[in-house]
Amino acid sequence: MTIMAPAPLDQEDDEMLVPHSEFNEAPQPMEGNMAPAEAAVTVENQQVEDPSTSRFTWTIENFSRLNVKKHYSDIFVVGGFKWRVLIFPKGNNVDHLSMYLDVADSASLPYGWSRYAQFSLAVINQVHHKFSIRKETQHQFNARESDWGFTSFMPLSELYDPTRGYLVNDTCVVEAEVAVRRVVDYWSYDSKKETGYVGLKNQGATCYMNSLLQTLYHIPYFRKAVYHMPTTENDMPSGSIPLALQSLFYKLQYSENSVATKELTKSFGWDTYDSFMQHDVQELNRVLCEKLEDKMKGTVVEGTIQQLFEGHHMNYINCINVDYKSNRKESFYDLQLDVKGCRDVYASFDKYVEVEQLEGDNKYHAEQYGLQDAKKGVLFIDFPPVLQLQLKRFEYDFMRDTMVKINDHYEFPLQLDLDRENGKYLSPDADKSVRNLYTLHSVLVHSGGVHGGHYYAFIRPTLSDQWYKFDDERVTKEDLKRALEEQYGGEEELPQTNPGFNNTPFKFTKYSNAYMLVYIRESDKEKVICNVDEKDIAEHLRIRLKREQEEKEHKKKEKAEAHLYTIIKVARNEDLTQQIGKDIYFDLVDHDKVRSFRIQKQLPFNIFKEEVAKEFGVPVQCQRFWLWAKRQNHTYRPNRPLSPQEECQSVGQLREVSNKAHNAELKLFLEVELGPNLAPIPPPDKTKEDILIFFKFYDPEKEELRFVGRLFVKALGKPTEIFERKLNEMAGFPPNEEIELYEEIKFEPTVMCEHIDTKLTFRSSQLEDGDIICYQKSLENDGKYRYPDVPSFLEYVHNRQVVHFRLLEKPKEDDFCLELSKLYTYDDVVEKVAQRLGLDDPSKIRLTSHNCYSQQPKPQPIKYRGVEHLSDMLVHYNQTSDILYYEILDIPLPELQRLKTLKVAFHHATKDEVVIHTIRLPKNSTVGDVINDLKTKVELSRPDAEIRLLEVFYHKIYKIFIPSEKIENINDQYWTLRAEEIPEEEKNLGPQDRLIHVYHFTKDAGPNQAQVQNFGEPFFLPIREGETLAEVKVRIQRKLQVPDEEFSKWKFAFLSLGRPEYLQDTDIVSGRFQRRDVYGAWEQYLGLEHSDTAPKRSYTVNQNRHTFEKPVRIYN
Repeated sequence: MTIMAPAPLDQEDDEMLVPHSEFNEAPQPMEGNMAPAEAAVTVENQQVEDPSTSRFTWTIENFSRLNVKKHYSDIFVVGGFKWRVLIFPKGNNVDHLSMYLDVADSASLPYGWSRYAQFSLAVINQVHHKFSIRKETQHQFNARESDWGFTSFMPLSELYDPTRGYLVNDTCVVEAEVAVRRVVDYWSYDSKKETGYVGLKNQGATCYMNSLLQTLYHIPYFRKAVYHMPTTENDMPSGSIPLALQSLFYKLQYSENSVATKELTKSFGWDTYDSFMQHDVQELNRVLCEKLEDKMKGTVVEGTIQQLFEGHHMNYINCINVDYKSNRKESFYDLQLDVKGCRDVYASFDKYVEVEQLEGDNKYHAEQYGLQDAKKGVLFIDFPPVLQLQLKRFEYDFMRDTMVKINDHYEFPLQLDLDRENGKYLSPDADKSVRNLYTLHSVLVHSGGVHGGHYYAFIRPTLSDQWYKFDDERVTKEDLKRALEEQYGGEEELPQTNPGFNNTPFKFTKYSNAYMLVYIRESDKEKVICNVDEKDIAEHLRIRLKREQEEKEHKKKEKAEAHLYTIIKVARNEDLTQQIGKDIYFDLVDHDKVRSFRIQKQLPFNIFKEEVAKEFGVPVQCQRFWLWAKRQNHTYRPNRPLSPQEECQSVGQLREVSNKAHNAELKLFLEVELGPNLAPIPPPDKTKEDILIFFKFYDPEKEELRFVGRLFVKALGKPTEIFERKLNEMAGFPPNEEIELYEEIKFEPTVMCEHIDTKLTFRSSQLEDGDIICYQKSLENDGKYRYPDVPSFLEYVHNRQVVHFRLLEKPKEDDFCLELSKLYTYDDVVEKVAQRLGLDDPSKIRLTSHNCYSQQPKPQPIKYRGVEHLSDMLVHYNQTSDILYYEILDIPLPELQRLKTLKVAFHHATKDEVVIHTIRLPKNSTVGDVINDLKTKVELSRPDAEIRLLEVFYHKIYKIFIPSEKIENINDQYWTLRAEEIPEEEKNLGPQDRLIHVYHFTKDAGPNQAQVQNFGEPFFLPIREGETLAEVKVRIQRKLQVPDEEFSKWKFAFLSLGRPEYLQDTDIVSGRFQRRDVYGAWEQYLGLEHSDTAPKRSYTVNQNRHTFEKPVRIYN
């Protein structure tokens, strides 16, 4: 076990994290990196003082053979507390490794304990350390949440793939860095009080947006223009970007607390899933400015975006030997500057205006002059008052075929002089009277890796010496060093804590670095940093926002005084009539839709009755109140009337029968009896023999259920006694109409509604106060109705479900809705969908369930008859959806499921083209069957050509499939299946000849040594006994058809386990390939070292069924 003590962490992650609940699938965190530890001390025979920040390394052997759901590390101590790491080796109900930090002694800690820690968890890549996966967050640990972390830390497919480097010799290395913090530091901090500014709340992963919004807000000229955009009092912020932005800026200016951004993201047309996506700041900046520019057209602030942010440059091409020039003027709102290979902003500008020589094969085609040598470049005509510089910290790595983050050291000055060196960046047309001297206004920082992390901003709002850090809800004062130098990136070397113990200095990459810079031109400072006050804000907006603030304060006050009040909800006959058969069908009333009163607890109930008399026009003496009770079968019914003694008590002393402890809310039923003239009369005395029954009437023809009234009946009376007298009258039937009675008993989890024997007494039928009788006309022919009786209708209502169907290819758009039953079988559902689509064969419908958290289709479709009922299709963990996705297949689903579908990339022998073919064969087929099927679909160089199938992964060949191998277990999800003709030269190998792997590679300079990166298409090459490299090179050049000039620059090396051993032309190549004791043939190969200049092939390696990456879009 190794303990390391780095400097305090000071990053916070915006990721949604979860405790390790067995059934939890909350929105998952995106990847984030954290700076590695800043000092290293190995604990070995020496006393180390327990630090408040430490690194713990856990080496787990025999990882793939772990046969437990949970696995805990040893205990380690940080900040005086005991911790341990908890992993789920096979995932916590997900197909990802799940990993959490756990308070080791939580069970024995005293009541009310809590501790706050920032921490990162990592799975180390033991081959290439820089590909280690690290995620960070912070959490307030307590008895309820004693562990916290990442349910979807990394895909199991990557972890268990031996070629990825996370499992080496079946050993996994996990790292935890933990920094214990005093709780008060974070939670009691008041940004407004400490700095005068407030932060923005994070909606899940919106810190990228928050940092940009703070930057734009602190450009006062921009804020003033937003305030002056025309909006009306009838606009709703959630539907109007200008109003939502005005509202947000007003609150940032005048609020005491951090401000929410939900109205703004709603005005963008974003759903919750968009909020949980980490997008790109630059992309959002451009899209938002374009939207605002569009909305400003035709208003008093038209052109503001251009005036602030728009500059112009000139693209030129000047021919050298003839008099021909081509100039093109273009505008820009921001500039993208290279970071890689540049030490600072000036070096990036130098590179931006660098002259490119167009000569040789790259000559310029000039009109009437043909191909000519020329110079090509860019010069600036003018720069804007507010200069936005996007630093290219992220770029596409063609060798690895992925995005990477550039953490290189890159400096930017406090003052930027773009007139330097006699205006070297300016075109001849530039206005030389404008002084292009800029001062730094804000630095947007990204902390983390390419797949996620955290954004925050350093801003000096008035361009004074004081900098502020805007980190979501928290704003702090910072010094110049923190805002500039510490955001340059690069590596940092730490002073050694024990020089005699280890002489190697400890270096770490700084993952926090500047990503976007905003400069303001000195000559425009007064105009841009202008005064913005209340008179710039429309009156209707001020009134609206002040009203909102007052309502907020009122709610806050109500909340603070809640313990002094009781909410009394009073249900009446009118509520039952209004709701039953429309809003509800079961029980009697939705209490959230009845009149509620907020009453002081010490008020006598009799005084409350006077308020009821005023509200409903029912005299106090005519009111009788009933308490409700929750029954054991989960129904909720009036239970008994309040006694005179209870009515003399205070409101706070009353509580419902089933709610012994909690009396913040009191639910009552108001019984009012009406006299012959329909005026309220005092209620009759109630004896033990009197039972209060509620009646619902069902009409099978209209399929309607409605409340018709309530009656007191005698316990020993029989239902027949009230048929003629009351029930037929309430239903509007003749007195002699025959009716059927049913008791509505319960509806969860299933409906229970039983026929009542009218010959028995009410007591014999076990009826009591608050019971419900549903009745209907007796039917002679019930076959003509869908739901002929009350039980069948209630069953239908209980199970009906409106399902929104979406085409799988358009997962955001509802296509159609169907009303179905939750009890429908798989066959019922696809039959209804097929009917709706006019499809004859329902088995060609394939359905996919909805993921409630990602708001996307689940990765795997529903198998044919793979679920019993519709309800099973709609459930996702503990949530229920009302969305299903469908696709129409070209063959029936049962038939498709008996087949194995493979995507095979066929490489043509003589043409430089690759065609992807979808092969469908029975699961018990062999690779030979795949090859035979492929032969019918592809163009061969000659009729008798033989084909082989290869497994290619990361530009290496891992396997040649033998024709007899079964295809059922072939997985083409993560690697490419490649088919190719077997060259003639491979078929006639002599006994001493060898077939070797040949791969392209380049070397990527890493922090410690050059890393080999493979690219391009790997291939096989036969080499003869005694053949020299010079002879092999001739064959390779002929095979790849590389021009002499380019081929002369290539180097050739024998590589074993990633280490190149360069070869000379006279070296015997076959002599290198004798050793057989190497792990995997692909780890020994002939390497061709050269730069990767070839264009990418125009096909996509297999992806999962759905992609979850989305560009930034603002829909309104």
